[in-house]
Amino acid sequence: MIDLVIRGDTVVTPQGVGAHDILISGGTIVAISAPGGIPVPEGTRVIDARGKIVIPGGIDPHVHCKWHLPGPDGTATLTAPPDVVSKAAVHGGTTTMIDFTRAQQGKDVRDAIEKREEDWKGHSACDYAQHLMVEGALPIDLPGQIGEAIQAGFATVKIFTTDITPSRKGRMVDFGDIWEIFQVLAANKGLGVIHSEDNDIVMHMYGKLIREGRAGFENMAEVHNTLSEDVSFRRVIRLAEKVPGTALYMMHVSAATGVSAIHEARRRGTPIYGESLHQYMLYSSEDYKKPNGQIYHTYPSLKGPEDHAALWQGTLDGSINCVATDEICCTLAQKLQGSRIDDTTGGNAGVEPRVALMYTEMVAKRGYSLQRYVDLVSTNAAKIMGLYPRKGALAAGSDADICVLDPADQRVIRAEDLHEADYTPWEGRKMAAWPCLTVLRGKVVVEGGVFKGSLNDGQWQHRTIADEMFTAPRL
Repeated sequence: MIDLVIRGDTVVTPQGVGAHDILISGGTIVAISAPGGIPVPEGTRVIDARGKIVIPGGIDPHVHCKWHLPGPDGTATLTAPPDVVSKAAVHGGTTTMIDFTRAQQGKDVRDAIEKREEDWKGHSACDYAQHLMVEGALPIDLPGQIGEAIQAGFATVKIFTTDITPSRKGRMVDFGDIWEIFQVLAANKGLGVIHSEDNDIVMHMYGKLIREGRAGFENMAEVHNTLSEDVSFRRVIRLAEKVPGTALYMMHVSAATGVSAIHEARRRGTPIYGESLHQYMLYSSEDYKKPNGQIYHTYPSLKGPEDHAALWQGTLDGSINCVATDEICCTLAQKLQGSRIDDTTGGNAGVEPRVALMYTEMVAKRGYSLQRYVDLVSTNAAKIMGLYPRKGALAAGSDADICVLDPADQRVIRAEDLHEADYTPWEGRKMAAWPCLTVLRGKVVVEGGVFKGSLNDGQWQHRTIADEMFTAPRL
């Protein structure tokens, strides 16, 4: 029984772009046909998406919901929960997000997972998954638990090579423990997702700038600098190459040096994938000097024009495979609460505009094909993170997760029109299209800007990464 048909003349499928009917039943795409090629029962809803762009629902592989947010006075609050962020996501055409479970915030990994699920189940308007995050000195029994969790569908493990700021000691995992985790990943077909900066360089620069009286956040790029990214990326990659079967996903690549390290490793056949963030690709360290310049920041730091050029080139040569947000949804007051290099709030409220913003920047401004754009905002994340072809594709058998972009809606982004924070770093930017329809597993959850979904709609997604992703870079 066909529940819903979406008819479009610009439908992006794995085979190309064309005019198709998408036939949906029971939350799944059952067929992609020529328009009118398959008769549908009388009374079936047919949504006319001609003149619009039909793509798979967006996948954001890097978000933080209901997340610990330290303040400059030593106190801490929590960022907005999935209840808020997931609704913003579906308004913006994103149907799946991947957050984090801190593995050591429980009696064991299983307990930590169960506690984190309480934050999401019944609180999400979109589908979701969790990266496991390991931090600091690892308990001796943790690697075995990580292996069990990978087998249970938690296919990715986040590792820090730095404490990020002097006040966050306990984040960094030392290289001996990283070596042990890589062996677990290789044995269980898990993926290492890495926050990679050289801690010695970062902490040296904190001390240096503070001693010199240059502790204002506008100097952040000197602390979280391009040398740090270069040294750390190459060290992590070298370690991974010594553990056969290890695959890496380098999170929030911000510098040309990081892109180069990924590119060179891929040419050697190393299975490594790169993620950047929209703010790294579109804002620079000069933006820190603007009024309320903290709104543009996330860790590591914004860089310079040469880094922009490398990041954009990386989206074309395979070094950068995904554009994520590093979502931290908080108020403007929280975002501005720190003004020093060692207390500025990281992350950004960006999950809602991401899909439209990247369409504008990639397709409308830079002439990217629709397929490459879809790869960068959806399909590649699905493949790398173990969701494909269930997610990230408009194909028979895939979940009916669909975003329809309307190129006639060329709105200017305003915080007051969005659904997450009371500010946006994208204020005043004109879009070349905006989502007019979002479908999650066959259910229309946003239509014409009206939320029709429920916080019970989102489901946790079991993930298994395809074997081919571990043998050589596949994207």
